[in-house]
This record gives sequence, C-alpha cells and structure tokens, in this order.
Amino acid sequence: MLIRRWPALLRRQRIALLAHQASIDRRYEHATALLGDLRAVKLLALLAPEHGLWGAPQDHVRVAGARDPATALPVWSLYGARREPTAAMLRGVDALVVDLQDVGSRYYTFVWTMALAMRACARIGMRVVVLDRPNPLGGVLVEGNVADPAFASFVGLYPLAVRHGMTIGELAGYLNEQHAIGCRLTVVPMRGWRRAMLWEDTGLPWVPPSPNMPTPDTARVYSGGCLIEGTNLSEGRGTTRPFEWIGAPYLEARQYAAALERERLPGVRFRPARFLPTFQKWAGRLCEGVQVHVTDATRFKPFLTGLAEVAIARRLAPRGFAWRRPPYEFETRRLPIDILCGTDTIRRAIEDGTPLAAIERAWQRDLERWKRRRAPYLLYR
Repeated sequence: MLIRRWPALLRRQRIALLAHQASIDRRYEHATALLGDLRAVKLLALLAPEHGLWGAPQDHVRVAGARDPATALPVWSLYGARREPTAAMLRGVDALVVDLQDVGSRYYTFVWTMALAMRACARIGMRVVVLDRPNPLGGVLVEGNVADPAFASFVGLYPLAVRHGMTIGELAGYLNEQHAIGCRLTVVPMRGWRRAMLWEDTGLPWVPPSPNMPTPDTARVYSGGCLIEGTNLSEGRGTTRPFEWIGAPYLEARQYAAALERERLPGVRFRPARFLPTFQKWAGRLCEGVQVHVTDATRFKPFLTGLAEVAIARRLAPRGFAWRRPPYEFETRRLPIDILCGTDTIRRAIEDGTPLAAIERAWQRDLERWKRRRAPYLLYR
C-alpha cells in the first residue's frame, strides 16, 4: 500500500526500517527490497525484533547486531542488550518505518518492540510510519482480562485484553494517545481489510513471523497456548505443532483429554496425543497430552481454553505440575504465569480451584470498559 498509494510520504527521506521475515507483500517481496528500491528514499539502517530480521533464533534467545548480506546495511537488534533503539542507531534518519506482522495476542513481543521504538522516536522528534497489517484472528472477537499496569513487562507493557482484536496500526494509534507516547505517528492503512476477516479470508501468503508460528492455525490457539510457557507443561515447542500439542511425561493422555472435553469449551475438541519434543521442555522425553483442534473459530475462546489446559493439568497431576520460575522475558522477580496473565489473581484462582466460568466472569466488566476505550482507534469496519 505504501509503495503504490503513498509514495510521496517518504520522498527525500532517510529512513530506518523495523521489520522481520514476514514483512513481505503479496508477491513475496520483502520490505527491505521494496523500500530500498524507492526513488528519492534512502534506506540507512535495519532494526529487528525478537528472533532477528530473518527469524532464525528461537524464543528468549538474545540476538546480536549484524549486517544484512542482501543490502549490506547494519541490522540493529532490539532483542538483546537493548530493546529500545538508541540515538546512535537512528543517527542521520528522518523517519522510522515499522512493518511487522503481529498475531493478535497481548504476549507477542513485536507490538512492544514497536511501542518502545515509538517512545524513543518521540524523545528526538522523529516521525514513525507504521505499515498496517491484518490481525490473523480478525478484529471482531475480544477475549481475556485487561492487564494490571502493576504487572507490566515485555509481554504486556501497557494494559490490553489478551486477544485484543486490533491491527498493529490501530494499536500504534491507541498506545500513542492513550498512554501518552506522543510520537509523530502516521499509520498507512490497509485496503480491503474488514474486521470479520480471518487470515484465510485475506488471500495473503503466510510467512511465520517467528519460528514457532508456522501456520495461521498456530496463531489461532496462541492466545491461550502461550500460557503453557508459564508452567512445566510442554507447549509443543520442538515439535511440528507448537501450541497445538500440550502435554508432559507426568500426564496420561486419555485422562487429560477426557477432562478437557468435560469442560465443553466452545469451538474446540481435544484429542489424546503423544509427542516427543526435540528441544526445550522435556526434550527427548515422551509427553502425553492433547492436540487442540479448533472446530469453530467464531466460537472458540483461546484464552479460556489455555486456562483450562493449565488448571486441569494441575488438578490431575499435582505432584508433577509446577509453575515455571523466572527469569522470563527480561523479568527476574514475578512468576512467568503472572506476567503472561497481567495479574496474579488468575493464578491464585486456579490454585484455589475456582471454576473456569467464575474466572471468566471476573474480567468481563473491565473488558467491556476497555472495548469502549479502544473504539475510537479502530480504522476498519
């Protein structure tokens, strides 16, 4: 959209680009090539979020700076020694262009890399141009609690619902005003996207924005599947179905699947499964658990489903189950499950045996208030 309809926006500008491997157009051309070929535009530097510019490093692996072999430009890492660009990284730059494919969940770090970059640009008066991209989960359904600011972290710097139903451009506008970032922001909107669209409706090619996000199906379950990272359950990393295979050596697959089925969660079924992770949790150990099958994306509640997966595993195997300990995503004190949930009340409710329906009811009022607050920033019908 920028190249075809907004070419004058960056004319005679020296720019830096914050991008990753999914920053492509429908013809599979990468943003580095597209912007580098623009006349009267000078691409000076590349900035990369978690997993680096080309998506090779695994999760939580700090990434060093490098030089891009295709363009010979420096690639500054924003997931390593620093998470916010410095003045040196932006020296000689007139505008920062952000082109990141998000997956629609509060925990995904790319939005927070963008927010920190916006803060840095606000301090030096630099323009930020965000190229909007579809939310793979659509923009209608919103789910989960709104994070408590006291639990702010790199998996939730500002309060959002877990499944926020916003595009990255809408989030940029919302965060810029509601949380007083105050940068000189321009959002280049999409053409033809509607809120009811899932990824498959867009006709766009899917490129994994991170190593363990191989398909749109992964993104669909991730808003709940990421909670498994806060436990000693395997979330399926090291397998071909990350976030869809959930289990551990201390579970019994049929018992776990049957208990989850009894919850009658909407739009999802649980099949007994056994898998062998090749890396990360339980590497080389046979895990028993479930495969999560989404049967109706319009009814599916991924966050509630993730809470059910955690709560039932804890109930069935209290001696085997454990909460993961810090550090996690640059947080060294709080439990990972608490920063993922943006509160400790959900963990405490699970520990107390509170029914899932009651846990879900507890966040509804705050969620409705947040939906009203975000409404002015929605760009699409």
